Amino acid sequence: MLNLAINHMTAPRLSHIELLELARDTGCVGVEFRTDLGRPLFDGEAPEAVGQRARDMGLRIVGLSQVYPFNAWSDAIRDEVAALIKTATACGAETISLIPRNDGAGLGDGERQANLRLSMRAIRPMLQDAGMVALIEPLGFLRSSLRSKADAVEAIEALDAVGVFRIVHDTFHHYLAGGGPVFPEHTGIIHMSGVVDQSLGMPEIEDQHRVLVDAQDRLGNIDQIERMLTIGYTGPISMEAFSPLTHALTDPAAELARSFEFIRGRLAALAGTTAMAENIVHTQ
Repeated sequence: MLNLAINHMTAPRLSHIELLELARDTGCVGVEFRTDLGRPLFDGEAPEAVGQRARDMGLRIVGLSQVYPFNAWSDAIRDEVAALIKTATACGAETISLIPRNDGAGLGDGERQANLRLSMRAIRPMLQDAGMVALIEPLGFLRSSLRSKADAVEAIEALDAVGVFRIVHDTFHHYLAGGGPVFPEHTGIIHMSGVVDQSLGMPEIEDQHRVLVDAQDRLGNIDQIERMLTIGYTGPISMEAFSPLTHALTDPAAELARSFEFIRGRLAALAGTTAMAENIVHTQ
């Protein structure tokens, strides 16, 4: 069973209640809410009430986003982290999201690692006191101060913060960063989205090109997810599409259900092929 979820960025026009209903109706385990949709979080409803509503619907709040740029440490960032932890605790969110600087600054080797660890050292006791997990999301853009999942994992292990910090495996950013190793044991969530415009060179691909995953996807979503599942990942897999074309869908429920069905079908086919191949090997 796939633990599918929906990030509110995929359908930002929906209210928080409508997002929960969409998740329930498409067979998801939960949702990710966001603070950056240009309106009050939870449309002004108390986080405790939102958490209870989700639980009553049999859904999880798998994440609450976001603090940016968390690795440009300051008193203001500290306050943002504290506020997000407080809200996440109130609504029962399982994680908060930390997004690295993405403006071309702090890219130097040594500098980016030092900035990352400085922020993580300061945030770790805040998380531990609250019993909260923070998800660090490497961004594959060339302008990102944290492109490598390996750098994030190295910092987590060096700071003895395994389980306090986890990483996001984002299929879009993994592609832009050139692929590389994956770390299922350190991964707290998979974000997926598709890019279907074949005319774009890699440096031209931006968030605005991220649509629902279908057969035209060029990012290798199915292969990435199948790889993660095969080597032990069991957590949420959340659709996070930023494209205005996706946001403008008149029937997001139908389109999202179609995308989820495609993903389930392709993964099931791969699982069947793998099982058959293993059976052939074992009977030879």
